[in-house]
Amino acid sequence: MQYHALSLARHGRRVALLGFLHTKPHNDTLCNERIHIVPISELKVLQVGPKILQYIIKVIAQVLQLLYALMKIDHPSYILLQNPPGLPSIAVAWIVCLVRRSKLIIDWHNYGYTIMSLTHGTSHPIVNIAKWYEKIFGRLSDHNFCVTNAMKEDLQMNYNIKAITLYDKPAAFFKETPLELQHKLFMKLAKDYDSFKARTESAHPDVEKSAFTELDVRNGSLAHVKERPALLISSTSWTEDEDFSILLKALEDYEQYINDGVRIPSIICVITGSADLGVCLHKSSSGLDLPMKVVDMFGCCLPVCAIYFECLHELVKHDENGLIFRDSNELAEQLKMLFSEFPSIDGKLQLFRRNLQESKQLRWDESWDQTVLPLLSSN
Repeated sequence: MQYHALSLARHGRRVALLGFLHTKPHNDTLCNERIHIVPISELKVLQVGPKILQYIIKVIAQVLQLLYALMKIDHPSYILLQNPPGLPSIAVAWIVCLVRRSKLIIDWHNYGYTIMSLTHGTSHPIVNIAKWYEKIFGRLSDHNFCVTNAMKEDLQMNYNIKAITLYDKPAAFFKETPLELQHKLFMKLAKDYDSFKARTESAHPDVEKSAFTELDVRNGSLAHVKERPALLISSTSWTEDEDFSILLKALEDYEQYINDGVRIPSIICVITGSADLGVCLHKSSSGLDLPMKVVDMFGCCLPVCAIYFECLHELVKHDENGLIFRDSNELAEQLKMLFSEFPSIDGKLQLFRRNLQESKQLRWDESWDQTVLPLLSSN
């Protein structure tokens, strides 16, 4: 939602941005004079009584809190909200729009009930209520966006909701990291983590080395170390839609390849773009949304290995900008294949990176201007 807020502000609109402050907003958001942040407190319900009763009390408290916040802000022309989370925000926003004569826009990133089903199961009463709620109140919106064509078709077919596909795109600040900044980062990390320290001593005291880069201070020459390890990055939310054991098992198989004599580099894994490869373990709970982490990795021209689900092909083009795997064995084989020619510029990994560099990916601002701005300008 910060991207939406920044895009609106860029076109002269004043924005009240409501949300939980689990993490600090981006500096661009904090420093923008047209964006007013309205923090929503995450209420902690007393852990007494049946869980269903605790949940009901929490929802009622959130309704009152959201209702107060939305009625207090300056009169909005539009209320734009992201779903999920949509319970109870969709219903509250719809009521406020009726009272204040505003228009309601929903940005569908997934279905909340499918995320709940990962914990409670598909037949749980709360899951069925959430599904009914999204279906009924989702239809009351004035406009809708969604993140994939697959979700657009599903909304039309099962919800009778017409939506416009607005793909998640990387912001302008996601880009390839210059070698100079990579070196500074690696040297900084080497102070605290042995994995980033140089494998061999420098030939000269004026040569500064990390496990990946070396800088000759005398003439400013900077290059990658020839026998460097590969750096693999994978972020995770530790939720049910990501099985991190797949990566761990694949790395065990990769280590066995090395033990068997296969000439491939060691891998340093960072679980969180100065990397050689990204790994995405996100499986959509609905099969209809796309992993934002891959969008950001592509924005940094970082090739990705991603686990398969139904609409992933709308983002990851197999054997073009990355690879798609279905289990740990397939991921291990892909890692062996990709790193067998590492760090050669002629290897498949570098081919994927060049494809990303040459693709001239549409950035968020451009995509927003083409998709959202015309809708707002016509109303």
